[in-house]
Amino acid sequence: MLILLGPLLLMPLPTLRAGDASARPNILWLVSEDNNPFLGCYGDALAHTPTLDRLADEGVLYERCFAQPVCAPSRFALITGMYAATAGPAEHMRAQGKIPAWLKGFPALLRAEGYYTSNNDKTDYNSPVSIREAWDESSPQAHWRKRPSPAHPFFSVFNFFVTHESCLFPTKELPLTLPPTDRAQVRIPAYQPDTPEIREDWGRYYDHIALMDSQIAQKLKTLADDGLAENTIIFYYGDNGGVLPRSKRFLEESGTHVPLIVYFPPKWRRLAPAAPGSRIKEPVCFTDFAETVLALAGVNIPDYMQGCAFAGPAAKTNEFVFCTRDRMDERYDMMRSVMDCRWLYIHNYRPDLAYVQRLDYMFKARGYQSWQRMAAEGKLTSATAQFWGAKPTEELYDMMTDPDSVQNLATDAAHRETLERMRAALARHTLEINDNGFIPEGSPLEGYAASRRNGAYPLERILALAAAASERDVKNLPKLISALDDASEPMRWWAAQGCTMLGAKAAPTEALLRKHLTDASGAVQVAAAEALSALGKTDVALPVLARCLQNADSPFFSLQAANVLNRLGERARPALPLLKKFLASLPRPSDETLANGYLKRLTGQTVSVLEGREPALVYPTFPAAAKE
Repeated sequence: MLILLGPLLLMPLPTLRAGDASARPNILWLVSEDNNPFLGCYGDALAHTPTLDRLADEGVLYERCFAQPVCAPSRFALITGMYAATAGPAEHMRAQGKIPAWLKGFPALLRAEGYYTSNNDKTDYNSPVSIREAWDESSPQAHWRKRPSPAHPFFSVFNFFVTHESCLFPTKELPLTLPPTDRAQVRIPAYQPDTPEIREDWGRYYDHIALMDSQIAQKLKTLADDGLAENTIIFYYGDNGGVLPRSKRFLEESGTHVPLIVYFPPKWRRLAPAAPGSRIKEPVCFTDFAETVLALAGVNIPDYMQGCAFAGPAAKTNEFVFCTRDRMDERYDMMRSVMDCRWLYIHNYRPDLAYVQRLDYMFKARGYQSWQRMAAEGKLTSATAQFWGAKPTEELYDMMTDPDSVQNLATDAAHRETLERMRAALARHTLEINDNGFIPEGSPLEGYAASRRNGAYPLERILALAAAASERDVKNLPKLISALDDASEPMRWWAAQGCTMLGAKAAPTEALLRKHLTDASGAVQVAAAEALSALGKTDVALPVLARCLQNADSPFFSLQAANVLNRLGERARPALPLLKKFLASLPRPSDETLANGYLKRLTGQTVSVLEGREPALVYPTFPAAAKE
């Protein structure tokens, strides 16, 4: 058998001594941060990834692996085998999903069957999953070498940070092991403007992928040196979509498509879904990983898991996989997507919000800054403006012929059947997992148990209303008016958001919206205030938004108010003195809670724009039409 010992060398593996081999395979996860499949084995001619290319030659490559578009919801899916949206608010970035007491990280199930589990060392599970129960050790020092004896099978995870988003805004340069990527050779996708900054970001990203490949090689060498390769199934994958503009955080293929390679040594090749060197075309996603590892280890798979084991004795294939986008750091949005082997369908539940909102962390990247500059100078083309403005309600892309996701086929009559099939698949999935994303963050209805109480969360009705609201069609106004007085908090919330999306066409709802400025739900108050602002009643809305902003007992309702105030732009100027006072009252960085940290970022940015110290984002007037 061959095993990788370095980026350019294949060497035979020494035979294991009798008695050392376990009756069950070791399983090793090698996880790179923020990676698209920019690897040679995925057909990228510019990539220098000899280690992973050879791992693919000896293993099985999954062509259509999809992650959630950002790390915390993705890692919730990995550790639980469940979609993050099933236990709100885990679907949001940096949240604490309300999970049932019985839910354990799946490595705890391996431990119960005699596996040694180690994690080096990222967790970021977006929920109070017990680290102590899941891992024998989770730390920068965690390693399979710390297992009690050589006879113990292990499940070990190593995370490689070198490709993380922060590599695009470094405080210091990492030494390269190879000549830098030729920036002139980079292919700039159709949706990005070809600026020097974006081209430089692409080159830097390729350089860091090469560094990551060499780090993977060292870990594989350690495995071989320890005499463990013959008994270890190796997974390599990226933890979420890449870091270049319109990737991480977004539901196009550029934000969710990640590499996945699984190597099965000869001893365990019977567990593989195909022969070495094979390429699997059926889609897989992160909810499948826990079930797959349990299947490979011979451990019973719990009924609550929502994935599909893609290897092992009872491997299955998915017809569809699903992704979500909700709050990213300090900014709210809501999108849902479904993919099969060919098609990507996206439903935008707040199509009135621009694709690009100015997230503080994201805009540290020079590529986003240069895109903003091009937009402000009026230099965007129709193609590069598509991602820099309002969204259509629905998007449909052919991933085989349009990997850049720039030709929206949702309104093309020739693809009507495909659109309806994908739309129906997404609706079924939403109901099956009891998607908590249709509940306002901060509501007592959030969470696995709370949202499943009989009658508490009428999701079928809420989903229908949210879909109608997102259509931005005045014919749906009677539905919105009726729902504004519904007993269900999410129904009232979506009704008010629908009024915002209709703008002046929602004028008949003004009296009802004023009534809900004192709604029992802070989220509904904020949504009603935004809808009134859309009707030109900003003078009525601002005092309510100011009150909600300062509600220390409900930090996420405060954050929702801060989002609306930021979106109001110049219309929020009368609130500037209050915003400055509120900003000064927030705790120092060393003391701030997560919610306060986001409030500080967002309120600070609003104040900075209103005071002229920072330009507001400029959006083209034609991107929504171009998408549709």
